[in-house]
Amino acid sequence: MPRSSDAEDWRVYYQRTGDRPPRETLLDALARFDAEDAVGQAVDLGCGGGRDTVEMLRRGWSVLGIDGQASAIETLLARPELSNFQHQPDTMVSRFELAQWPAADLVNSSFALPLCPREDFLVMWQRIYDSLSQGGRFSGQLYGDRDQWVGDDSNTHFTLGEVQDLLRDYEVELFREEETESVTPRGTSKHWHIYHIVARKPA
Repeated sequence: MPRSSDAEDWRVYYQRTGDRPPRETLLDALARFDAEDAVGQAVDLGCGGGRDTVEMLRRGWSVLGIDGQASAIETLLARPELSNFQHQPDTMVSRFELAQWPAADLVNSSFALPLCPREDFLVMWQRIYDSLSQGGRFSGQLYGDRDQWVGDDSNTHFTLGEVQDLLRDYEVELFREEETESVTPRGTSKHWHIYHIVARKPA
C-alpha cells in the first residue's frame, strides 16, 4: 500500500489531469469502431481520473476501469458527467499486471503500460491480446529506449525493433514514434521517447 503522502500525491495528479481531453490513440481507435458502427466492452488499464473512460462511456461503451490507486477510482466515480451516460463504469483497484479482466473489444492504456516492471510485462501483454475479441483493438503508449526514465526498474522501455516484435500478431493501424522535451503533469522537465499505438487483433 502507498504511504499516505504518496496517495495524496496521486490524488493531486488525477485532479490536475482529469479535465484534459482523451488521448489521441483512444480517439483514433474509437473513430475506427465508429466507422464499423460498433460499440462494445472496453477495459481501461491505468484509468487514472477517467479522462479516457469518460469518452468511452460518452460513446455508449461499457467500461471496466482498472487502476492501482484507490484515489484514481474515487476521482473517476466522483465525476459529475457520469450521470449523463447510459452505462456506469465498473471499477477495480489493482495493479494492471496483476489484474484479471473479462473479454473485451477494446483495451486502452494511455501512458500506463510503461509503469509495468519488465519482468511482468510480457505476461501482461499476452493477457491483453488473449482478452481481445477478434477484430478488437489495443490503444495506448509504450516508452522507447531513449526515454529519460530508462534505468528505473519500475518502468519498461523498448527499442523500435522490440516494439515491432510485440506487435507482430496485430494489424497495426496507427504507429507514431515521438521524441521530445516536455514537462510532466507534476511539473518536472523530461525527455520523452514514446510509441503511440493503435493495433487490431485480426478477425
